[in-house]
Amino acid sequence: MYEFHGWFSLAQNPEESDAGQLRSIVEELAELLGGLRFPTVSAEIKWLNGECFLLLNGLANRRRDEAVAMRGVLEFVTRRLPGSFGLLYERDDDMPVPPGPNAFRAQVMVRGAITERLDPFLSPCRPLIED
Repeated sequence: MYEFHGWFSLAQNPEESDAGQLRSIVEELAELLGGLRFPTVSAEIKWLNGECFLLLNGLANRRRDEAVAMRGVLEFVTRRLPGSFGLLYERDDDMPVPPGPNAFRAQVMVRGAITERLDPFLSPCRPLIED
C-alpha cells in the first residue's frame, strides 16, 4: 500500500504570498493537476481568506505512477513558487529502511527546497495507530 497526505501554503516568495503573478502561476498548477488522471489521487487548490493552498491525498495498492506525478507537482511548486511551504506525509509498505514499511516519512517543503524527514508523530504505525 502507498498512501500520502499533504498540504502546502503557496507563495511566490517568503516575503509576500502574491508578488503579482500568484494567480497566473496557480492557474498553471491547476492545469498540471487537471492532467493527472489517477482514480486513487485527490489534488485540489483552495483559496482561503486570500491565501492559496494545495491539498494532496492518495491511496494506491502500491507505489506507482502516482508517486512520480506527485513528485513532479512538488517540483513545479518549489521551482515556480519558492516561498511555498508545507508537508507531504508518505507511507509505503515497500519503503526501504529507514523509515521502513512501518512508518511515515515527511517531504518538507521550505523556501524552494524539499527535504526528507522521518516522522516522529505517527511512526511506528504499529503499535501507535494500528494493532
